[in-house]
Amino acid sequence: MRFSLRQIEYFIATAECGSITLASERINISQPSISTAISQLEAELGAQLFLRRHAQGLSLTPVGREMLVEAKKLLDNAQRLYLTVSEAMGTVQGNLSLGCLVTFAPMVLPQVSRSFMANYPNSRILPEVTDHETLLRKIERAELDVALTYDLQVPDAFTFTPLAELPPYAMVALTDPLAGQSAVLLEELAERNLILLDLPLSRDYFLGLFAQVGLVPKIAGRLHHQDVIRSMVANRMGYTIANIRPRSSDALDGSPVHKLRIAGDQLPMRLGLLRSASHEPTRLVSAFVDHCTDMISNNYIPGMEPPFMASRRVG
Repeated sequence: MRFSLRQIEYFIATAECGSITLASERINISQPSISTAISQLEAELGAQLFLRRHAQGLSLTPVGREMLVEAKKLLDNAQRLYLTVSEAMGTVQGNLSLGCLVTFAPMVLPQVSRSFMANYPNSRILPEVTDHETLLRKIERAELDVALTYDLQVPDAFTFTPLAELPPYAMVALTDPLAGQSAVLLEELAERNLILLDLPLSRDYFLGLFAQVGLVPKIAGRLHHQDVIRSMVANRMGYTIANIRPRSSDALDGSPVHKLRIAGDQLPMRLGLLRSASHEPTRLVSAFVDHCTDMISNNYIPGMEPPFMASRRVG
């Protein structure tokens, strides 16, 4: 056998993404390295695995589709070998398929992954960034070992380990008159234009804050991307409600925003770790859970302002 498991991994990523560019972003490997690995794999097997369409990316040939099924089995078996040795020798090693909620992934995922792999050099984080419902499905299908997400509608078949509470706050432009207040009432916000983060389950949480006090907000826009919402808020196109507190007070276009406490006893979101309750955690998964428990709390969340210290500071 003259092909490597790494070539198999690059082939699977490219097949699932449909392009070398997207595969490169997914597994954080340069495009030339992936392209070379696939060419070497095709040469070794003596078969064309992809049809290369310049404008439409890559698609699998019939042989490539059969190869993908077997390649996944091969990679799964290889991973089991690492886990078997790890469990037998009491070491922490192998690949950890880690999911992360898209809304806080840019802040939390890099530092958590880097620090864990620094502590356990024989481990490797394979990240997946998506919405909460997709994380649930992928954990259920054993495509992810564990995920950093919220405790939103977690079924009984899952185990959730809470790490930190994130109270909701209003975000307005720094030039908005509300920015001069120490706190704002939901009644005040309901009269203004809301730019809603329209992701599954998250939107129900935000709208539920108003519904609990008998209010209906004026929704001026529904968007899936926080960075776009932040820039629109910074440009006085409305306000938004969020739980994530980036350390930066600027939108991507450089315009400043202001975080404003919402008066009253608002239900916080809880950031934590989600995994299947039916599978006994491996040593690798247990080590990662312990690592996150030690690292993340109400007083420290990677890339964010500590939520409760921030709440005390704004009164």
